[in-house]
Amino acid sequence: MTHNDTSSTPAASSAAPTDVTRIVVRPIGSPLPLGFLGLAVATTAFAALQLGWLPPSEGRVVALGVLAITVPAQLLAAVYGFLARDPVAGTGTAILAGTWAAAGTATLVTPPGASSPGLGVLLVASAAVMLVPAAAASTGKLVAAGVMGLTALRFAVTGVAEITGAPGWLTAAGVVGLTLAVAALYAALALELEGAGTPVLPVLRRGSGQDADTGDLDSALRGLAREAGVRRQL
Repeated sequence: MTHNDTSSTPAASSAAPTDVTRIVVRPIGSPLPLGFLGLAVATTAFAALQLGWLPPSEGRVVALGVLAITVPAQLLAAVYGFLARDPVAGTGTAILAGTWAAAGTATLVTPPGASSPGLGVLLVASAAVMLVPAAAASTGKLVAAGVMGLTALRFAVTGVAEITGAPGWLTAAGVVGLTLAVAALYAALALELEGAGTPVLPVLRRGSGQDADTGDLDSALRGLAREAGVRRQL
């Protein structure tokens, strides 16, 4: 995303580093819509299983679909999130990719309809971890923070359902999963429209998020020298 280009001419060798250093920033599209759309696919498919809309025998098809669609999309979103200098987007979508990969793989290797306490523990741990990017996102993008927070709730309820095997918790997980799908679709559409230059739906930016959307170039580049990839140490 950034690199230093220092001239090797004799004149440059006597100049101050700040006089001969150039930081190149390559603008890219926001990866969050892709990550949230992948999330909507996965949570809807698993909710259909949890609510009994699909027979347990279809669990492996759902798992393969999530591994083929959601996991690659969220991994790509994670990579471009970090390249876009947005650690919240990169961290959040990377955790989502790993969690859905674990859920899909576990569904493939367990008997149809069986619960997995081991997967339940992983989901509860993932729910706690998702609170980190959710809390960080709340300082700038409230819609994204809401989706990540609701994802944490979805993982937590599903984890309890896997640990206990209780039908009530399984139904609750399905309901939360569908609610998350709606929120993820809204966030993806709002951010996609914003990226296309027609911000019709509010994304509830505030603080640094509002500055990133409405500030001038000087404000966008302020502090760039202290960001990861430019400073000497992470």
